[in-house]
Amino acid sequence: MRILSGVQSSGRLHLGNYYGALRQFVQLQDEGEGFYFIANLHALTTVRDPKAALALTREAAMAYLALGLDPKKAVLFRQSDVREVLELYWILGTVTPHSHLERAHSYKDKVAKGISPDFGLFAYPVLMAADILLYSADFVPVGKDQVQHIEFARDWAVKFNTQYVPGYDPADPEGKERGHSPGILKLPAARIQEATQTVPGIDGMKMSKSYGNTIELFGDEKEIKKRIMSIKTDSTPVEAPKPLPSQPPKTPGVVSDVPLYDLLKVMLPESEFAEVDASWRAGGKGYGEYKKKLLEAYHTTFGPARQRYAELAADPGELERILQDGANRARAEATRLMDQVRKAVGLP
Repeated sequence: MRILSGVQSSGRLHLGNYYGALRQFVQLQDEGEGFYFIANLHALTTVRDPKAALALTREAAMAYLALGLDPKKAVLFRQSDVREVLELYWILGTVTPHSHLERAHSYKDKVAKGISPDFGLFAYPVLMAADILLYSADFVPVGKDQVQHIEFARDWAVKFNTQYVPGYDPADPEGKERGHSPGILKLPAARIQEATQTVPGIDGMKMSKSYGNTIELFGDEKEIKKRIMSIKTDSTPVEAPKPLPSQPPKTPGVVSDVPLYDLLKVMLPESEFAEVDASWRAGGKGYGEYKKKLLEAYHTTFGPARQRYAELAADPGELERILQDGANRARAEATRLMDQVRKAVGLP
């Protein structure tokens, strides 16, 4: 079983990245063959400072390793180190319907937020599909808002296989029935982590670099404390029971109208959260005490990873060695697939 996913190096990683994705990636390295990449080509749609682009790519790689990714088990690499992805990106684009890209949720959402609708943003799903298909992934762990991209990758893989693989039948993509041929591009499946698919930021909106409402994984300690202590709360008296989150939230665009409660639920072990939940419902404690509890949980959870991150930052040579080794392993797989793709479409 092959697992494929990546994290975009467009900003500092935060709790939403960890609980929504990175924690799952680390766990999955023991379930199958993991291919994890730093999506630094994707990041160019928003990061236009070359020094920042390099720094953010290194930081994302260090985060993976600090949080427990084992480069002996999983393949960790920079997207840009495997140039075959750009060749597949173009070839795949020749069978991609324009109408699919026009209805991409991520594209419409970003344009609605005022982001310039350039080619990179418009064709983003094609590059994402190339990332997935290049390594013949069995499944891709994603958030619910990314499922459409996996559906696109499947649709375009079927289009490519139907066009270029004699005997291919979309109803039998693996060619198990007599007379059918397996596709060159394997159809991936999405794997969604339902419990923590969306982590609220300090304002109740989805935690996102775009909204500036994050709590960073490896940020300055004083800033981490400041962010946690500034989590949005209401004016409920200390002695009164605290309000519980509405399901769904009453305010449009908000994922939690009680973000402090939901962040405690995400970060605390189940037994500890049960105690917090009981006192929250009973009253008698102020929001400040719960914020201190969250800060304590943050340091307990990420203290060892932060130390490992500092060690990696002090040894850039070792980090580069790990990334180059990962790139070589990823490129071997990419080359194998692209040999088939080139032959199929008539390229030398």
